[in-house]
Amino acid sequence: MMLETRGCLSAPALARALNVSVRTLYRDVDQLSAAGVPIYASRGRSGGFRLLAGWKATLTGLTPAEAQAVFLSGLTGPAAQLGLEAQVETARLKVLSALPPSWRPDAERISSRLHLDPMDWYRESEPVPHLAAVATAVWEQRQLTIGYESWKARVRRTVHPLGLVLKAGAWYLVAAVNDAPRTFRISSIRDVESLETRSRGPRSFNLARYWIQSIRRFEQDLYKGQAVVLATTAGLKDLRNLSSAVARALAAAPSSAASDERVRVTIPTESIEHAAGQLLRLSPEVEVVEPAALRQAVLERIRDAARRYSAPSAPGRSQ
Repeated sequence: MMLETRGCLSAPALARALNVSVRTLYRDVDQLSAAGVPIYASRGRSGGFRLLAGWKATLTGLTPAEAQAVFLSGLTGPAAQLGLEAQVETARLKVLSALPPSWRPDAERISSRLHLDPMDWYRESEPVPHLAAVATAVWEQRQLTIGYESWKARVRRTVHPLGLVLKAGAWYLVAAVNDAPRTFRISSIRDVESLETRSRGPRSFNLARYWIQSIRRFEQDLYKGQAVVLATTAGLKDLRNLSSAVARALAAAPSSAASDERVRVTIPTESIEHAAGQLLRLSPEVEVVEPAALRQAVLERIRDAARRYSAPSAPGRSQ
């Protein structure tokens, strides 16, 4: 299947991809040839193993578990947003028809009992009217000119699409600008124009690796401060739900139990004002110890709330 999808591959390249030795690879090639798979080798600088032109693998090699896994995607919602709902359904029917009749009920049962909901709780999906046009440019490797509205300003620029990412219900375009990959939230794209010019990007670009690294960089830029807090067991659970960065800090940092059965931990924070709002919501299960400025900011919010709630209600309001 690797030769069918990638074309000619050298023995070392195949061995690395399959995580086997070159010697094992040669033995596997001999066994496949003996089984009737038309693999042949070509010599020279661009030589390697290849399949006889026109030969295609069939789905008869699928195991029952593999056949079920094909129907585990659960991506009908995102596929519809991309304009690929009909194609996904057609592909599913083709795979289903190619399976042995005895396997079909199990395969269909798997897909009917798994539903993927990418949206976070208490959120509605964002309007993404330009997603289909952006996706087409990604698939066809064509440049885009987009009108983009960030929190700073509205700009218009030409980008080289590299890939799409769906995170917590929000779609993002990863595209190269001046040969450097950047991230654009698709709901912030106000207009889009597909160009005939072919897109290009950094060599050896890997979308998944870029996304993980960009999240790390974003968190490092975002969380500039630290706070020391005392937390109960319930408070620790609430802290873990604040963000992945806080959850990692709690998992990695050693903690010592206080006499009142609270735990002293250090967590990353954003600005004093933002952290005060977040941690006040977790009171009294979480108490800020340091820095003094953050503790004071929380105290001021508590005092202000107490003053407002102790004052008489405004005229016309129910008592």
